[in-house]
Amino acid sequence: NVYVSVSPAAERLRHILGEDDSTPTPTIFTEMDTLQQEGGELEWKESARWVKFEEKVEEGGERWSKPHVSTLTLHSLFELRTCLQTGSILLDLEGYSLPQIVEEIVEQQIADGLIPPDLKEKIIFVLLRKHRHQTKKPIHRSLADMGKSSNAASSKHVSFAPFTDNAQSRSMNDISDTPSTDQLKNKFMKKIPRDAEASNVLIGEVDFLDKPFVSFVRLAQATTLGGLTEVPVPTRFLFILLGPHGKTKSYNEIGRAIATLMVDDLFSDVAYKARDREDLIAGVDEFLDEVIVLPPGEWDPKIRIEPPKKVPSSVLNLNELGQVNGLAGGAAGGEDEELPAPHELGEELKFTGRIGGGLWLDIKRKIPWYCSDIYDGFHIQSISAVLFIYLGCITNAITFGGLLGDATDNYQGVMESFLGTALAGSVFCLFGGQPLIILSSTGPILIFEKLLYEFSKNNDVDYMELRLWIGLHSCLQCFLLVFSDASYIIKYMTRFTEEGFSSLISFIFISDAIKKMVAFKYYPINRGFKPDYITAYKCECIAPDQGESSNYFFYYFMLIFYLILFSVIAGVGWTLMTSQLSKKECVKYGGMLVGNSCKYVPDLALMSFILFFGTYSMTVSLKKFKFSRYFPTKLRTLISDFAIIISILVFCGLDCLLALDTPKLHVPTELKFKVFDFSQNYFLKIYIDRGWLVMPFGKNPWWWYLASFVPALLVTILIFMDQQISAVIVNRKENKLKKGCGYHLDLFWVGVLMAVCSFVGMPWYVAATVISIAHIDSLKMESESSAPGEQPQFLGVREQRLTGTLVFVLTGLSVFLAPILQYIPMPVLYGVFLYMGVASLSGIQFWERIKLYLMPPKHQPDFSFLRHVPMRRVHLFTLVQIVCLAVLWILKSTFLAIIFPVMILGLMVVRKLLDLMFSQHDLAWLDDILPDKDKKKKEDEKKKKKDKKAPEPESDEEVRKCTIWQVWICLS
Repeated sequence: NVYVSVSPAAERLRHILGEDDSTPTPTIFTEMDTLQQEGGELEWKESARWVKFEEKVEEGGERWSKPHVSTLTLHSLFELRTCLQTGSILLDLEGYSLPQIVEEIVEQQIADGLIPPDLKEKIIFVLLRKHRHQTKKPIHRSLADMGKSSNAASSKHVSFAPFTDNAQSRSMNDISDTPSTDQLKNKFMKKIPRDAEASNVLIGEVDFLDKPFVSFVRLAQATTLGGLTEVPVPTRFLFILLGPHGKTKSYNEIGRAIATLMVDDLFSDVAYKARDREDLIAGVDEFLDEVIVLPPGEWDPKIRIEPPKKVPSSVLNLNELGQVNGLAGGAAGGEDEELPAPHELGEELKFTGRIGGGLWLDIKRKIPWYCSDIYDGFHIQSISAVLFIYLGCITNAITFGGLLGDATDNYQGVMESFLGTALAGSVFCLFGGQPLIILSSTGPILIFEKLLYEFSKNNDVDYMELRLWIGLHSCLQCFLLVFSDASYIIKYMTRFTEEGFSSLISFIFISDAIKKMVAFKYYPINRGFKPDYITAYKCECIAPDQGESSNYFFYYFMLIFYLILFSVIAGVGWTLMTSQLSKKECVKYGGMLVGNSCKYVPDLALMSFILFFGTYSMTVSLKKFKFSRYFPTKLRTLISDFAIIISILVFCGLDCLLALDTPKLHVPTELKFKVFDFSQNYFLKIYIDRGWLVMPFGKNPWWWYLASFVPALLVTILIFMDQQISAVIVNRKENKLKKGCGYHLDLFWVGVLMAVCSFVGMPWYVAATVISIAHIDSLKMESESSAPGEQPQFLGVREQRLTGTLVFVLTGLSVFLAPILQYIPMPVLYGVFLYMGVASLSGIQFWERIKLYLMPPKHQPDFSFLRHVPMRRVHLFTLVQIVCLAVLWILKSTFLAIIFPVMILGLMVVRKLLDLMFSQHDLAWLDDILPDKDKKKKEDEKKKKKDKKAPEPESDEEVRKCTIWQVWICLS
């Protein structure tokens, strides 16, 4: 390696910027005005502006250009450096008005011998001309100004008019001491952060100067200088460049160069803290060290570079100042100096070694935030989140409630699912460690309940009593895990395990949504329909068979009575009577529907699929609408936040408009727990109440109370893995959560709710990964004011307890909202399910790596791991994850689903074995280094640094490192 020395400029800046100063540097808004002549009078006209990126006034003079990255000529930077060396520098100037500041500047120039005294009044006259800003104008003003644009090009060269004795007084009248009405109403202020300060760049040509007039000014206090700036932002910096005719382009490029430097993070810090001229020049030199040069024959300077989606962090490592990165351009280095952030889960999973130590720390961590967890929820964004998650929760409750009812002969059904979701969810959101987690029934729990019921039924064991004891044992086992800080093992769950689990849950949501649409229970798709045989399709109502029901005679006579009554009233013949019965009437009076067209309804299946895919497609489109170019930013954000609600309302309205009998959401209307009793009549379903509480004793032998410990162990493993993996995904550092989390506290309340739900005969609840991720996404916050061209910055998540609590309260009240909810078609809710499954896959590196199989190398995205890991190793790692996911999917779909939680632990074992197949370097980029390996690697690095010898001096044959500005000095 070539020995790299630190330049003198970098040493100087390190000393300046390294000083302790708690005051943050304000954001700088830079405006560049050029001197022009309009109607025979001089004026300063705004030509460009910068907040982060450059915006130019287009040649027509009526509109701003799109924000773009400033492309500067290298020569302009060198000329700027020369201007700072030869011009006057006034730092911490006491200024209260523009005339007074201009007077000080000119006096300093005269004192330094840069201009003769007789030019004082002429320069002041020019600098105090009025400023015309590029603001939105009314239509009538725009039309009036159209004629002026034709001669704008010929007005750039300014001839100085004869100067009279009252020129000074006339110049004073051109400058307003207070901001104008247009400035105060300028909507561009929304793009500028609060407490920002202005930097004004004035560039012009005059005919009375023989050499350039250059001055750089920093005011002691930011001062509002009337109409000098487009927006009412106080001015802190002034850069003035007046020169003789003939160098218009050169002057403009110098102005663009200083304006670009003023919005640069490093140079703006230097400008604020500079003590003399040399400090400013050192800032320019450091900027030159980092600048990138494009070959003139390979790039068209007229092309405007779009702002990048992600810009480097403004936090500067002062230790790297002046060190040119030899890896720029993608060259490979010899060492792993660039490694991704290590796998860190925070102090929440620290092993305390005390009984209940982790739980106590969780409580201490969350209590100070409890009040803010309530009032932080009072925001319009919370309304959208509540409605979105509410619809997901009731759909989930109805789906899993119906499946539970089928699996347990209605010992647990939709009613229990609704009330259990309301009870468990609201308690967890109010008192849990991470209220952003949404509790719900899950597929593995449903499978366990089904197997447990079948076992109880086949062995003459009371299902509800056995389930109660399993829940109690599982609750005690959860307490044991909580008080022993067992959640500590979660730190060994790396991205490999998280992505496998979350991908499986997402695929379950997607597949279930599609399966429910393909397999219509009541109105299947008529695949064998032949239009030519339409006359053969019929459906008629006939009386029931006598052998089918003990109540045959009752229903038969009811049917005959109805038909006779109908014939008398309607006056039709006997042959038409049966054909006049509706489907519901036929079924109501015990009739049977016979015919090959009874199950099919025209257009119903097609309409259901339109509702299904329409809801999904519109939701995706409206979510992306935030990044479109239509409508103001606030309106786009509002539409994006309410995307799901808008989609549901639109397609519910479409369904009502077409009035087709699509499957609708069914919500129970009675607050009673009922089960089927088949002991008396198998034709009719007789309901009996099972009571609100499950008694723990009296129905099963005493030894079942102890034997239930074994199945409870499987439930505990399932609960622990499902809950903690979902919590890790929610608490990812990418979500920028600030209030901390509580793994032990979460598991404690899940255990408590297990016992409570077991006593009242309600389903068991655990963290739902997909709905929790959707909850996070619906509460994400972005910066309100962002520089033009800059993507809104992700600030974090609105952490509070209000949205989750309201969701579950509404879920409980949904029993009373049945008349309204019954208008929602089920295909619309399945479309929401599909969106939730697909949306949760976004941002998963595993999914991005799968897509690389189908991409040629030249079209692959510039992922960081592709720069450091060979493609074949990337594909091999992805293949291992695909195989693991396939095994989990197969297990989930068979009777072995009961060991599903054990297989999640198996993912951790597979990840441990990957250390034998991949190097730690590859795993650091593709996954995360396990804690033990990470510790060992840090110790090895420390040892290497300790044993590393000092670099040898360079030989005469080696090329001496020389920065760009040093080359310029040598050549000049």
